Amino acid sequence: MFVDKVHIHLRGGDGGAGCMSFRREAHVPKGGPDGGDGGHGGDVVIQADASLSSLIDYRFKHHFKAERGTHGKGSRMHGARGADLVLKVPMGTVVRAWDEEAKTAGELIADLTRDGERVRAMCGGMGGRGNIHFVTSTRRAPAFAELGEPAGEGWVELEMKLMADAALVGMPSAGKSSLIAKMSAARPKIGNYPFTTLVPNLGVARSGDLSFVVADVPGLIEGAHQGKGLGHEFLRHIERTALIVHVVDLTGDWEGRDPLNDYRVIDRELSLYADELANRPRIVVANKIDAPGVEDVCDRLAQMVRADSVAAAGGDEFAPSPIDPKLYRVSALTGEGVDGLKAAVARKVHELREEARAALDAAVGEFDMVWEHRREQQDRRFDVQRLSSNVYRVVGAQVERMVVQTDWENEEAISFLQHRFRKLGIDRALEAAGAVDGDEIRIVGRSFEFESARTAEDVFAELDL
Repeated sequence: MFVDKVHIHLRGGDGGAGCMSFRREAHVPKGGPDGGDGGHGGDVVIQADASLSSLIDYRFKHHFKAERGTHGKGSRMHGARGADLVLKVPMGTVVRAWDEEAKTAGELIADLTRDGERVRAMCGGMGGRGNIHFVTSTRRAPAFAELGEPAGEGWVELEMKLMADAALVGMPSAGKSSLIAKMSAARPKIGNYPFTTLVPNLGVARSGDLSFVVADVPGLIEGAHQGKGLGHEFLRHIERTALIVHVVDLTGDWEGRDPLNDYRVIDRELSLYADELANRPRIVVANKIDAPGVEDVCDRLAQMVRADSVAAAGGDEFAPSPIDPKLYRVSALTGEGVDGLKAAVARKVHELREEARAALDAAVGEFDMVWEHRREQQDRRFDVQRLSSNVYRVVGAQVERMVVQTDWENEEAISFLQHRFRKLGIDRALEAAGAVDGDEIRIVGRSFEFESARTAEDVFAELDL
């Protein structure tokens, strides 16, 4: 089964709790704190794998969870980190955040176009720190440790776009499946009725020392860019291809369509779906030259293609153009002209590969780094919301993590949390939002009573001293 879009729920592993412990050995009086840290939870990693060709593995299983970290122990024994969960996807898979309630795709997380390329889609929880971390000159025996952080979780969308060098596009029954069968070892379903091809087919073609991957994309119709026919389902598979091979049926098929109008319709649909496709390198192929009485329409199509090539080059007949000025005349039935077409496609694909190689090398890891940087910025940010005249809520990943990791049965741990809040500037932000002593402050399910903390530095700053 060909599956090219799925939605899955990911959850990292929870972090292990830090340990509150003191060294207790014979002949070692007043041993200091020696509680170990909890292990970090495992991450959920999505990795491109060249051996896969579909997202079928995620068709029926939608929930995935990484391993949790283990708790720390005494004698400075740290907990083990949870194992990462690696989910393999085909090359060309786009990973986006997904809102399951609104059923809408959100922020782009990664575009995995190379074998082995990976992205951390969901983070595991941080392990709690043991009490060895909280020793200061005034706090010599901290009797508290941090709890493990619950892992992040959420839905993501996986959308696969074929990684082919060239894509055969055209009207239904234009002969694309027959042509890919002649060009490669692919054996797609072939029939004399529209929409015989319901899923894209891939084939590897060779011409001399050069080879390329060609895709047979299901037939398009007028209005495909709006989702008519199989439009949106398969137009996305053309986005990745370096070269578009536009196949025109010279006979107009059993419907008696005008081949010249078919050529215009497909061109228009590609440009309306994505502006970039209008300037994508393109070869036009006239198929079924073995049929009687097609010579005249073939010549007129050749003139139209040449005119479009000149127009795409800005009116200069000798300037480079994304549209090949030559019309390639073939018969997918008899094989006439197919070898010449294969050679032309192989040469063009080779040129495009060389041009793109440097850009691809520079882009390795780009999405992963951008996503990680964005995640770190979001993690540090917090926001104060006024719910009523005397009730406020503080929202932010880092702040909420501090609250979750606090042991609420330990007064010393709570006091340390208040100290951390002051260092982050939460008290100042609440005062700026209008909070006064006695107001209720809510953070991730916990409720606090606000108490302003004006220090000598605050007073001096206000007096400009």
